[in-house]
Amino acid sequence: MHLSILLATFISIMSVSGAMAARGTVFHDKNQNSQRDKDEPGIKNIAVSNGKEITRTNAEGKWELPHTDDTIFFVIKPRDWRTPLNKHNLPQFYYIHKPKGSSKDLKYRGVEPTGPLPKSIDFALISNKEPDTFKAIFFGDPQPRSIEQINYIAHDIIPELVGTDAKFGVTLGDIMFDDLDLFEPSNANLALIGIPWYNVVGNHDINFDSEDDAGSDETFHRFFGPNYYSFDHGPVHFIVLDDVEWSGKKRSYTGGLDENQLTFVKNDLALVPQEKLIVIMMHIPLTNVGNRQKLYRLIEKRPYTMSISGHTHWHAHKMIDEKDGWKGKEPHHHIINVCVSGTWWKGTKDEVGIPHTTMRDGAPNGYSVVTFDGNKHVLDFKAARQPASYQMNIQAPDRIDQKNSQKEFIYVNVFNGSARSKVKMKIGKDSDWIVLNKSVENDPSYVNAREREAKNSKSGKPELNPPSPSDHLWKAQIPAGLQFGSQLIEVEATDHYGRIHRGNRIIRIEK
Repeated sequence: MHLSILLATFISIMSVSGAMAARGTVFHDKNQNSQRDKDEPGIKNIAVSNGKEITRTNAEGKWELPHTDDTIFFVIKPRDWRTPLNKHNLPQFYYIHKPKGSSKDLKYRGVEPTGPLPKSIDFALISNKEPDTFKAIFFGDPQPRSIEQINYIAHDIIPELVGTDAKFGVTLGDIMFDDLDLFEPSNANLALIGIPWYNVVGNHDINFDSEDDAGSDETFHRFFGPNYYSFDHGPVHFIVLDDVEWSGKKRSYTGGLDENQLTFVKNDLALVPQEKLIVIMMHIPLTNVGNRQKLYRLIEKRPYTMSISGHTHWHAHKMIDEKDGWKGKEPHHHIINVCVSGTWWKGTKDEVGIPHTTMRDGAPNGYSVVTFDGNKHVLDFKAARQPASYQMNIQAPDRIDQKNSQKEFIYVNVFNGSARSKVKMKIGKDSDWIVLNKSVENDPSYVNAREREAKNSKSGKPELNPPSPSDHLWKAQIPAGLQFGSQLIEVEATDHYGRIHRGNRIIRIEK
């Protein structure tokens, strides 16, 4: 054998099983003190990763992996176990190895020097039985830029979630709006919900003064650990991705996945049975990720997959099919999640001082609660500080001239609607049902609010961002021959999952 090949083979062996390898144990933390005590055994067959390679622990719970001087090791939490939580209920499933720490030139502090690699990197797991059916909460873009806006979240969203029966929560990126010093108070508030909280990195959560993508997540690492990872809960396998690629030279970002991530996903999925539901969580919507075809090739042969993102400040269900290069037997379901901040905490303030911050598609700000059941899921759209039954906005004139009624339209914004939804209405007790047509256009209610608030502002300019065509809007002409007087509009609408929601609105028919 050639000398160079022998040398390469030797280095490879040493990097995995010799002095150059990182080692540790995954153990059963019986007393939940996050330290391995004498009576706490190792756990076999647990996956551990360095962000690229994945190994499984041996019969004694031991693992070995190669590393660089910029490696985050993490355990892939299996079913029926949980990882320790810190004071802010953030899962502690990782060890950061950065001997020299992050660059001191960053505006927001990164990771302090970690020093030499420990002799053993031990990961604690706590026994925790997980049922087949469970709930999880998903936040899109809380994106506060100040303590004032952190307080908006504290009053608009968090109180109604305290005591939730959801098993964990996820923020799908843009945890902050550029000011990374606000991670601390934001995490402290979210901790009061009382459940583990996972985080995805967004384009407003990065170090903009980094010269490259690799250094842009240093502050995120300090607070949350790895910027991509995976875990099991119940029968579901979750994968968190970092699809924000930062270019320090161009001072801009694009949607993309680096090769290490793709390698990690490939190695991760090789350990996951085909019958499991795979849930991929990211910030930038999948259809805006430049090299998404590489990810498609890794998941499209699986029977059960879905993905969820934030970023756009509107809510939608997208069915990705062959038109986008998807080669799977069935379309891939991608959810662009309702966001906490709506239109970036803008709009007229209500009686308690919180902006209405309606999203650009005319839907209210809020969050999602997803119920997972085996390999199936159902998403509930939850508007902030509204009853769970609030699932649509019916828009119609208050007053209608009977002779010209057919010049008027009724619009229904079904917040959790999709191409699969059907919407119908009737006006008056004895009238027939009328089917509404799906229409991808700007929501008139949002357009009117933006214009109205601009007229009432000192500058005369709109504060609300321009509208975005709604993916869940239906409309129909008002029929002729309506009886005079007050009439009740009744609407029945199905959401993406076929569930019927009802709403009412009163109009007045005049001569």
